[in-house]
Amino acid sequence: MSAAADVEGAEEAPKKKSKLPLILGIVLLLAGAGGGFFAASSGLIGGGGEAEEPADQLEAEPAPLAPAVFVPLDPLVINLPARSGRNLLRFSAQLEVPPEHAESVEAIRPRIVDVLNGYLRAVEVSDLADPAALVRLRGQMLRRVQVVAGEGRVRDLLVMEFVVN
Repeated sequence: MSAAADVEGAEEAPKKKSKLPLILGIVLLLAGAGGGFFAASSGLIGGGGEAEEPADQLEAEPAPLAPAVFVPLDPLVINLPARSGRNLLRFSAQLEVPPEHAESVEAIRPRIVDVLNGYLRAVEVSDLADPAALVRLRGQMLRRVQVVAGEGRVRDLLVMEFVVN
C-alpha cells in the first residue's frame, strides 16, 4: 500500500507561486522612479532644473581686486642629499602683501628667506617627487611666512620657480 500512496503523491504537483507580488513591485518601482525624476527635473525638490538668474546679476561687474604689492624673495638653491640621485633644488617666490604692510615685510625679508631655507632643507626628497607636493609645500611655507611676518601682513606666497635638478 505504500507503493500506491507514493504514486498518488507523485501525481499531485506542488502549486506554483503567484507572480503577482513580483509584477506589482516592478510596476511600483518604475512609477516611483518616474515620479522622482519628474519632481527633480521640474524643480519640485532640490538639485534639479536650471535656476534663472536675475538680469541685473548677469550684467554685474566683478568685484574689484584688493590692492596688493609683490615683494620678491631672493632665489634659493638647496643642495639635496647625494643618495637621492638629484643634486639641487632651485626655488624663487614672491609674497603678496597689502600696500600698508609692504615696508614692514620688506624689512624682515632676510628672516623670511631664512625660514624658507630651513624648511626646504628639511623636506624629504621623496616628498618632492609627489605631483601634489608643490601645493602642500606652498601651504606649509605660506604658514611659516605668516608666523614670521605676523597675521594679516602676507596674503599669499607665489612660487615663481621650483626646479629639482
